[in-house]
Amino acid sequence: MPLTGTPNSLNSARSRAPRSEPVDPVPVPGGASIWAVGGGKGGIGKSFISANAATIAARSGMRVILIDCDLGGANLHTCLGVRGTPERTNLSDVLEDRVVDLDKIAVETPVPGLRLILGALGHTGTAQTNHEQCEHLLQGVRRLPADVIILDLAAGMDRATLDFFNGADKSLLVTTPEPTAIENAYSFLRAAFYRRLSYAMNGSPVRDVIRDAMSQREGLRTPDDLLAAIERVDPAETERFRSVIRGFRPRLVVNQVRTTDEVKMGFSIRAVCRRFFGVDLDYVGYINYDDFVWRSIKERRPLVTAYPQSDGALYIRQIVKKMLKD
Repeated sequence: MPLTGTPNSLNSARSRAPRSEPVDPVPVPGGASIWAVGGGKGGIGKSFISANAATIAARSGMRVILIDCDLGGANLHTCLGVRGTPERTNLSDVLEDRVVDLDKIAVETPVPGLRLILGALGHTGTAQTNHEQCEHLLQGVRRLPADVIILDLAAGMDRATLDFFNGADKSLLVTTPEPTAIENAYSFLRAAFYRRLSYAMNGSPVRDVIRDAMSQREGLRTPDDLLAAIERVDPAETERFRSVIRGFRPRLVVNQVRTTDEVKMGFSIRAVCRRFFGVDLDYVGYINYDDFVWRSIKERRPLVTAYPQSDGALYIRQIVKKMLKD
């Protein structure tokens, strides 16, 4: 997929971007699929990608529900032109048992077939959510009448955020080429990986070994180091450990790329994850820096409907199609 985010191509896209066009049909998978869009840093485009991915799926004829999982500074509604106020029923009402049926709080959006469950707006109380609450919420999410459900996760590495990321059918890690964003992406992935390991090996005699690896004590820096340590403690647990690693298959998107080197950065991140985590990170694509992105955000419209022929919209459609086919 060639990089098209150069000034010349941007000018070309600006001259050929109408306000609307039909979206190519996308195959509808059997049954609901939960996607989680996360990353370690704020401002990297998680909500932008979530809103546009949901719009593409909905315009392909799928029933889609977007859930804003930010319990402190929710803003996904703004990307879709939906009015949000602190008085509106939102996800925190479900987590605090004021609402039982998730489906009843999903609001319509300007995109036919796409509904939104608001995150916490102006929340001043505690935003901490335990593992059991996250599991209970995911059970409710799976009962929603939808083909695709997208969780737009909060920034950072809160335990609830990691649990939502790990509990989804398809987890999408978003980063930008900036060093701070890449560093946070590694930290986020590492935290999600070890939290998944810790719960999967719950009750096992090797759990303390995993805790040592999480704190980087005892020189446990790679999966091979950890595997060797587990074999010394309890050889019978090694296959379960390998199974957990095989089941951890996040996807990667690099957002706001400007150069070919920044495109290649996705492959470098994938190689590092393979070496140090033993994780097969699937690099599903990149989105070039596009002047139309901030315009669509200011207009409170998804890029793929506001400027469907822009380069950014093209790349997002390609990523969503790949996600749906995997």
